Amino acid sequence: MASMDISLKEMMAIDGAIGAAVVDYNSGMALGTMGGGKDLDLNVAAAGNTEVVKAKLRTMDALQLKDAIEDILISLGSQYHIIRPLTGRSGQGLFLYLALDRVRSNLAMARHQLKSIEDKLEI
Repeated sequence: MASMDISLKEMMAIDGAIGAAVVDYNSGMALGTMGGGKDLDLNVAAAGNTEVVKAKLRTMDALQLKDAIEDILISLGSQYHIIRPLTGRSGQGLFLYLALDRVRSNLAMARHQLKSIEDKLEI
């Protein structure tokens, strides 16, 4: 099992990573962040992406989909943003957020690595 700090470091070690966070989507607060900077405020990203997760959960409920979100991908011109809700009991109400430079990253590998990080994370 890995701590939040170790998991954030592992997220930032993914090729092309520019920012990572563990976010509580009930409050919109980032519990931990790494990377980011003047062009990527991870606290603003945490709050904004909380609304994305909540909207998707409401939509799934309205459609009566009895399933779980694996991840949400937002593709920008120069970046990928991956939102991965945690599925373990200790991670209920939390998600991993990873922003990637589109040119320097491999999306398939990043998704695979993020799942592996989630599996080891202990909150």
